[in-house]
Amino acid sequence: MASEKVFILLGSNLGDRELIVNQACEMMGKRCGEIVDKSSLYESEPWGFQSEQWFLNQVVVMDTSLQPDELMNTLLSIEKELGRDRSVHHDGYVSRPIDLDILYFGDKIIETQMVTAPHPRLHQRRFTLLPLCEIAPDFVHPLLKMTNIQLLESCEDSGKVNIYYKVL
Repeated sequence: MASEKVFILLGSNLGDRELIVNQACEMMGKRCGEIVDKSSLYESEPWGFQSEQWFLNQVVVMDTSLQPDELMNTLLSIEKELGRDRSVHHDGYVSRPIDLDILYFGDKIIETQMVTAPHPRLHQRRFTLLPLCEIAPDFVHPLLKMTNIQLLESCEDSGKVNIYYKVL
């Protein structure tokens, strides 16, 4: 099968956030495909819930030959190995050691029980759009038909997002 360019958002606000994000990248590189680009690390205030601890976020671009559900299963197993417990159901968002979200699966529109791509809330979140625009400003959202930079310009989210560590 041909490989697909996939954009994945990493987020962490529990534990050694930087270490966990780096470990997740390493694990994804071994199990999911080749990481071909990474944004800087960004620090952002929690979105959708209150927490003292801000998130570290990063977007990676990966070439993968995995099918969407196969990729999601692998990402979920990486989350679990890094301490994420999804068995506890909450009403809304909670702090977590790692969160791995598929943002785009190439330019495909995917809806399975496990994967919705493009990510349904991608265009509403500055903490997603800023790192995405750093590495793929002109990538066109397959449903909204707008570039990432246009999505960022029209985003109403006013959450604070700062560069934490610039990737050179």
